[in-house]
Amino acid sequence: MITRRRALTGLAVGGGAVLAGGAAIRTTGLWPGPAMAAAPRPLAIPPLLRGEVRDGARVFEMSLKRGRSQFFDGMSTPTIGINGAYLGPTLAWRRGERVRMQVTNDLGTQSTLHWHGVHLPARADGGPHQVIAPGATWSPEFEVRQPAATVWYHSHMLHRTAEQVWFGLAGMIYLTDAESEALDLPQDYGVDDIPVVVQDRAFGRGGELIYSSGMHNRMMGATGGTLLVNGTINPTFEARSDRLRLRLLNGSNARSYAFGFDDGRGFEIVASDGGLLAAPYRTRGVTLAPGERAEIVVDLSDGRPATLRSNPPSAARATGGGMGGMMGRMMGGDATAFDVLRIVPSPDRRRAAPALPDKLAALPAPDSASAVGTRQMLLDGGGMGGMMMGGGFTIDGRLFDMNRIDARVRAGTSEIWEIENRSPLAHPMHIHDVQFRILDRDGRPPVPAEAGLKDTVLVAPGERVRLLLRFANYADPEAPYMYHCHILEHEDAGMMGQFVVTG
Repeated sequence: MITRRRALTGLAVGGGAVLAGGAAIRTTGLWPGPAMAAAPRPLAIPPLLRGEVRDGARVFEMSLKRGRSQFFDGMSTPTIGINGAYLGPTLAWRRGERVRMQVTNDLGTQSTLHWHGVHLPARADGGPHQVIAPGATWSPEFEVRQPAATVWYHSHMLHRTAEQVWFGLAGMIYLTDAESEALDLPQDYGVDDIPVVVQDRAFGRGGELIYSSGMHNRMMGATGGTLLVNGTINPTFEARSDRLRLRLLNGSNARSYAFGFDDGRGFEIVASDGGLLAAPYRTRGVTLAPGERAEIVVDLSDGRPATLRSNPPSAARATGGGMGGMMGRMMGGDATAFDVLRIVPSPDRRRAAPALPDKLAALPAPDSASAVGTRQMLLDGGGMGGMMMGGGFTIDGRLFDMNRIDARVRAGTSEIWEIENRSPLAHPMHIHDVQFRILDRDGRPPVPAEAGLKDTVLVAPGERVRLLLRFANYADPEAPYMYHCHILEHEDAGMMGQFVVTG
């Protein structure tokens, strides 16, 4: 394969500004970069930001800033983050409250902050239309109007999302409500309810982050040989209870993960992207594509250490079968396995954890008859010749255009979106504003882990997936929401569309 690589002396984002710490960030063509070793460290737990109530709204002060991070002993890495050097705090939102996000951009270059998985007005969405200029403060305000869930936030700057997320612009949101708090689930933040933001990164010999926007990454997405969990390399966690809730977020640019434990122990999946499942689902593994989340509960009452691992996703899940699967492997299929998090039960931990509830949430079966129609979407492009000629992956044969509205939907209605993937790679498709239900994959019902509320769905080559979406409210014929591939390099290269909700 012929690849085109470029070496830059800084992370150029809008106007060519160097983004982190005032020092150059090397973005050479090395790919995916050597794996960097590090001694075990305690898992970093992002601070929990609860905000402050002012004038009837809970206000969250957030600053996008440059910083330097100590990923390796004796090495200082230029990074960017929110209220800190790398990543951001975990935000605590509650259903029914109004929140006001005071987002100040101290990066010296344009950026945005998108609330991924959140139902909110389009003008508050934080997509590429809501650019925050250097030195400016963006203050969207809205009511939290959805059930408890693990959602997140990240940069969504046009053509620069991948770079800005790679260097640190992301964080998690814990969205709660009275129904979830009444359940007998672990919910002591940082003790038995743990955020787990998983990202692969590439580092140079001096500890600097390496990012390339060359042709290989535009086609495959950027990956790296070193795993970060909440910004920690080789993390360990001392469990102080017999039952541990892990909120897994695939925050990587392009890599999918098949999570499971090294000793083969099972666990319960209790929630997907948009909230709690109807009932716990016991399994030994869960696969997450970029942007997807899952909440799992693991039993540690045997007192034995356990390591959460990621093995390469199966060919069927990650790249599809037949010619699509073959092309997926030819175009960069990765067989890397990672140790994600070593969990060591504390000798004086809380014992005798009660059983999980049999029922978690009221989640009626999706009713496809409620849809007013079916909207078809075709994913294509990405062939070798097309990429070398400057093309990319497309939706319905088109690349993104900020001035074009691709779909108009009506508030208060439901639609079926049928996504067919004719490209040689799998694409995790994310739809802003809504939490949808998967009706079927090639006519087959979704697996239990995908049977709940979702905002991101992986579509394999040759696969056709049908989704049921409801556009409850927030009509605005002028302000659009996005839908796009959550391989961030594909999004930046134009694999994105936009829709408006009309009255």
